[in-house]
Amino acid sequence: MRTVRKLAAAGLAGATLTGAALFGAASPALADSPAPSPSASAHDAAPTEAGTAFRTAVAVHQGQQATASASSGDYLYWMFPADAGQRPTVTAKVTLPEAASRHGASTWRLDVYDGLRRRQPCMYGMQSRSAAQDAATVELSCTLRPTVAWADTWSTDPLPGTYYIRLTALSLPDADRGLPFKAEVEPTVLDTGGAHAVDGKLAAPLGAKSGVEPDGGWASGRWTDRWLWTVGGGLLAALAGVAGYNLTRGRGRPSRVPRGA
Repeated sequence: MRTVRKLAAAGLAGATLTGAALFGAASPALADSPAPSPSASAHDAAPTEAGTAFRTAVAVHQGQQATASASSGDYLYWMFPADAGQRPTVTAKVTLPEAASRHGASTWRLDVYDGLRRRQPCMYGMQSRSAAQDAATVELSCTLRPTVAWADTWSTDPLPGTYYIRLTALSLPDADRGLPFKAEVEPTVLDTGGAHAVDGKLAAPLGAKSGVEPDGGWASGRWTDRWLWTVGGGLLAALAGVAGYNLTRGRGRPSRVPRGA
């Protein structure tokens, strides 16, 4: 029996070391470390136009820069995918009309909406900025909260699915409406690993029928490195149990006690 116990303890120790190796290899991913965004396929050219409403939003891949030419006062719309565990960031650059043709300052705004068309707040970034009359460009950015695989219906947590970008001038002189400008927009994502993983998932990503999805398809909570924490913790608990048993079980029957006693 003692031999069996030793063999079981050795097996558990070996499994624990294996789990710890996997656990240690995956631990850097648990921090919010930048990961390169999936690039668009070679046959997908970057969009050179934008929609004028949610229904006509132009699809853009993660890490792809979309451009468009429009008139001041227009609303420009794009859409991009964000999966569970990703933190989206959208940056925009507006090249303003010639200063000689403008009649005053203007204010520009960048908004991001989820698949339910709920405007998502920015964790940080400058999503609204004023440009002086002589300014050549204005740059905007918005970093959202990490997306989660599932949330209560009353919650405004960002969920996996299609996200919409809207860029427009909030205010500008009436005489400047209709002047041409150029816009550049780029959505990127940061992989947060299992730090923001939750139990449950949606039946389908929000706005999945829009046709835009991450390269490789939707993961939507199928796997996170939180499982490694669970497995590693279970193995360490088993090892601690074996060690505790060995410390408390004693040395067995004293030799001076008769066997039948």
